[in-house]
Amino acid sequence: MDAHLRAGVAIYNTGEYHAAHDAWEDHWLALDSGTDDERLLHGLIQFTAAVHHANERNWSGATGLAASALEYLDGLPSDYRGVSVGVARDYLAALAADPERVERARPPRLTVDGAALTVDDLRFDDAAVAAVVLAEKYGYDEAVLERAAEYGRQDLDDGAATSPFVTHVLDFCTNAERRPVVYQRLQQRVQRRRSRETDVEGLF
Repeated sequence: MDAHLRAGVAIYNTGEYHAAHDAWEDHWLALDSGTDDERLLHGLIQFTAAVHHANERNWSGATGLAASALEYLDGLPSDYRGVSVGVARDYLAALAADPERVERARPPRLTVDGAALTVDDLRFDDAAVAAVVLAEKYGYDEAVLERAAEYGRQDLDDGAATSPFVTHVLDFCTNAERRPVVYQRLQQRVQRRRSRETDVEGLF
């Protein structure tokens, strides 16, 4: 869950309010309803949706989601799982009362263990989650990023100090300007690795 939390917070902090919830949604759907972890992710998903709607000037959508998100986050510690839940709750209450405040000031940054994470701060496991979210957002093949992350983990588990798959997944997250080039290189590496695997499978 930590990788999903960190990835979503980092994406949110870059201003990708709508995309941020994708880092949490699959993990949230697998949790039992009403548990603290489920309420945290459900609340964060609705928090980012409320901010997104406010930025789109959908005031009724923003206020409704803000009120709903507050219900999910109510009662959780202000730093549950290290996330700045208290900051989110304070902003949701203010947004529910005055959604147009989003036009006067940026929403607060979320923190994990006191750090306002950005994509530059992500570890590989976090970046593997964020890369798939960003691929979906910008129209890249998510399966390529998922396979690249899998190969990167395999390389590290096999004792490699690093891996080109790790490097490229991190670059895909952090370097928006070069993302098309990074994706192309990553796609080629994935295809070559998959071809080698297929060749070996054909021997047996």
